Amino acid sequence: YNTTLYFLNLSFTMVRYAKEAENPAKSVKARGFHLRTHFKTSREVAQAIKGMHLRKASKYLKDVVAQKQIIPMRRFMGGVGRHAQAKAFNTAGSLGAWPKKSATIVLDLLKNAESNAEVKGLEVDSLVIEYIQVNRAPQMRRRTYRAHGRINPFMCSPCHIEMILTETESIVAKEDEDAPKKKSKKKEARARARLGAE
Repeated sequence: YNTTLYFLNLSFTMVRYAKEAENPAKSVKARGFHLRTHFKTSREVAQAIKGMHLRKASKYLKDVVAQKQIIPMRRFMGGVGRHAQAKAFNTAGSLGAWPKKSATIVLDLLKNAESNAEVKGLEVDSLVIEYIQVNRAPQMRRRTYRAHGRINPFMCSPCHIEMILTETESIVAKEDEDAPKKKSKKKEARARARLGAE
């Protein structure tokens, strides 16, 4: 009778991000798995803050939680109400919502990214959300009880969120004043026509 024990290899490998940063030395990452918030609202929150500076995105999400600003609903908008705040965004039918749970979770991820940037020695004020992605996580199953003794599934739709923030150059190079300005062909033709008429 062989009593040899076989141990499982529990060394977990790091899961790859869907996209790698172009300049890893000037970038920070943050991600969350199996987050207990709706995938659809999280996707809309992510799209709303994509391309924003870190400080601006944090302030915006805090305002969303306080219902001072709204998240425009662009893709997943079935049953979403119309609100006056959504007129500020170019959305069909002024559709918007205040997804408090999704906004809070994304805010926590931004705080995590900020901490990562401080550890890495990057300038926090110049970080921009270059990339953010929300994926569906495996649904979690519960049951709900219906009339006549029936049972229906009662599923939740969690999500995975990953983001990459990149440090941008704050100084913009000034254009040379001595450099010749470009003229369109039409303007050049008109100038020639004027000279020819004189």
